[in-house]
Amino acid sequence: MTPQPASSIWSAVHEERRALIQDLENLSAAQWQTPSLCPGWDVHDVLAHLVDTAKTTRLGFIRRLLAARMDFDRDNTAGVFRERAQDPQITLAAFRSVQSRKSGPPVPLATRLVEAVVHGEDIRRPLGIVRTYPVAPVLAALQHQLKTSVKIGGGKELVDGLRLVATDGPFELGRGDEVRGSSVALLLTVSGRPVRDDELDGGGSGALLKRCSTS
Repeated sequence: MTPQPASSIWSAVHEERRALIQDLENLSAAQWQTPSLCPGWDVHDVLAHLVDTAKTTRLGFIRRLLAARMDFDRDNTAGVFRERAQDPQITLAAFRSVQSRKSGPPVPLATRLVEAVVHGEDIRRPLGIVRTYPVAPVLAALQHQLKTSVKIGGGKELVDGLRLVATDGPFELGRGDEVRGSSVALLLTVSGRPVRDDELDGGGSGALLKRCSTS
């Protein structure tokens, strides 16, 4: 796949933020407390994290990471605490206010696509909300994850000796036993998220799921 230009990436990120805002506008108080796919975080926590990362600047990220003693998890926890209002609707309003921002930490821009889709599903799936994503941005996010080490949040090592095939777009990568699935299912799996048993197929799907469960 040809790398997407920055303008296309930000356009897709802004659209995903808009779609998520729309999906969350009418949640009940109980739904906001639903455990997300991120261990230890509920739906409200994930939204607060998205507000935090949307506000993050390159210089601010470096300062925060130093304050967190180079511990990414500690920095993320601090960010959630900072942006999680007592009333989820206030957090949602904050997310609405940063919907069109183009700032972010000093990492490859494709990570904004990964965040938008994966965290979107972290929230939607436990709530039973289904979104049909544009395929191109999801495939760009998947391509990035497969080039990035597990050590820094990617899934490169997880697919060694496997061939991934997206069933909804022009994407094939690797050699070995085949793993077939939608672009979203493949992205979630290599990003360490659980998927339904019927979302992946092929001789290599069992091996990939096993690797992901123990990584």
